[in-house]
Amino acid sequence: MRARFPDFRLGNVLATSFTATLTERRGDAVERIPTPERLVDWLAVNGLAVESCTTAQLELARKLRESIHAAATATAVQDALPASAIQVINDCSIQGRAAAVLTPEGNRQWRLSSASCVEDALSVIAADAISIIAGERDGRMALCASPTCQAAFFDTSQSRTRKWCDMNTCGNRQKKARFNANQRRNETAARTGVI
Repeated sequence: MRARFPDFRLGNVLATSFTATLTERRGDAVERIPTPERLVDWLAVNGLAVESCTTAQLELARKLRESIHAAATATAVQDALPASAIQVINDCSIQGRAAAVLTPEGNRQWRLSSASCVEDALSVIAADAISIIAGERDGRMALCASPTCQAAFFDTSQSRTRKWCDMNTCGNRQKKARFNANQRRNETAARTGVI
């Protein structure tokens, strides 16, 4: 029987979905790719299927993930990009072999060859990170408003004022906490007669 792992948080932007393989960065961190096999699963779910992954490749993937997170966070707060993060992202971007193909719907999609390895998939993720951090796509980098999360995400909402990396997790958690706080305040006011 296969071990039970936390579900993946999947988004519309490959690079920030990849950084979401480590969540609750400011709280009790949740590692969603704890094993090489789990990275293979995540890559397959995101259209970047590879045959296998070594422990060294998993470590490289995590290094890329943290570099993307650092650069995206710096972009979101309008700070200088960390040189070490730029180096890792660039190195991963240039080392892979992937091709951009056009789908029948007129969209760009990345395709790996049947002989592709983890480094080829990581190059696609790095290229996506470069695209959003460089401002080539319509949207802006932002940080999740959840105090335990603080994930960097790419906000493509019309107003560019999205607060949470994922409404189904961080957004709902924050709204529930606010609702419960209001309920307690109302109950206290009703008991004490102070309204």
